[in-house]
Amino acid sequence: MKGLGSSCSSSARAAAETPEACRERRGGKGALWSAWPRCAPRDLAFCMAALLLFCLGSLFIQLNGGPPKVLLELRNYLGESTFLDDHGPPPLKVLPFPSQVIYNRVGKCGSRTVVLLLRILAERHQFNLVSSDIHNKTRLTKHEQVDLMRNISTIPQPFLYTRHVHFLNFTRFRIEQPVYINIIRDPINRFLSNYFFRRFGDWRGEQNHLIRTPRMKDDERYLDINVCILENYPECSNPRLFYIVPYFCGQHPQCREPGVWALERAKQNVLENFLLVGILEELEDVLLLLERLLPHYFSDVLTIYKSPAFWKVGNLTGTVKKHTPTLEALQVLYRRMKYEYDFYNFVRDQFHLAKKKIGLKSSHPSASHEPSFLRELALRTPDPLEDEEEEVEEVLDDANNWLVQP
Repeated sequence: MKGLGSSCSSSARAAAETPEACRERRGGKGALWSAWPRCAPRDLAFCMAALLLFCLGSLFIQLNGGPPKVLLELRNYLGESTFLDDHGPPPLKVLPFPSQVIYNRVGKCGSRTVVLLLRILAERHQFNLVSSDIHNKTRLTKHEQVDLMRNISTIPQPFLYTRHVHFLNFTRFRIEQPVYINIIRDPINRFLSNYFFRRFGDWRGEQNHLIRTPRMKDDERYLDINVCILENYPECSNPRLFYIVPYFCGQHPQCREPGVWALERAKQNVLENFLLVGILEELEDVLLLLERLLPHYFSDVLTIYKSPAFWKVGNLTGTVKKHTPTLEALQVLYRRMKYEYDFYNFVRDQFHLAKKKIGLKSSHPSASHEPSFLRELALRTPDPLEDEEEEVEEVLDDANNWLVQP
């Protein structure tokens, strides 16, 4: 009280104030604190614990990339913004380029061997391999094209899609164009392999030829291939012999008509849309190039291909009961397949050029574009008898060389 009195009396105004007024003026600030709500220690501890739990929950959500799905759905239900609205989409997974690959495999060009390799590679390198079970529908309507392209585009990347189907132009329908790869083989070799495979299947012993051609009668199944060619059966003449080019020309109706238009369009697509088109006669080099160009798909493919375990399975895909037609029949086939051979020679040259770019020497010169048996016939001269007999043997050996196993 003494201190308070002295404090009040030290002021000029204090002389005119009563002691009660002075104490009221001095207690103004304390009244503000007295108006603040008082909390019991137990309530204060509860509030602090709730705040701590909120902070820990917020930290947990941030470390785990966002709120639980149930919270996002609740916020959507309540009409509020989602986590993605507030923070943007999560960072995308970095994908190798290209991450969309189509292998529109040509029939009887070693595609089953390549698919067996791809199944092993897909598991090893963790890409999505989608292999279609449709083998007999290569030409599609416009709606079927759009449906297939949209389905392909929805496959999680990186992916590799395989199917026996003629080239699809994704950009025509404003869909992102994947990268194409393929393998072809000598056209007559391919025809012979298909001719006997349809009748007698392969070494797997699954009787798949009976499933593939259940309505084929015995007189057709055992039809001599020379008769088929020389007597111009439908199976051995155009347009059925015009087989490889449409796979690269596309879905246009004119692509199925043997001629220059389809041939040139197929060549253009090879240059513009195919990363690589290899030839079966140099399959190991094809696999090497694929390993260089698409390592995230084909790394170690040659090691797998050369392994004994793989060959136990791969050898079962060879066609059985296959034999060589006469030289006369081969010449007729060659004339009928002139557009197929023009395209094959073009692809072979492009493939050898790709090999040269990476420093891989080609063991098959690309300068000669005629089949070996035709070259031998053109070079025949009236030599001595023993030389002529050796030359005939060479011609027959060359004819047998047409039988390259798939």
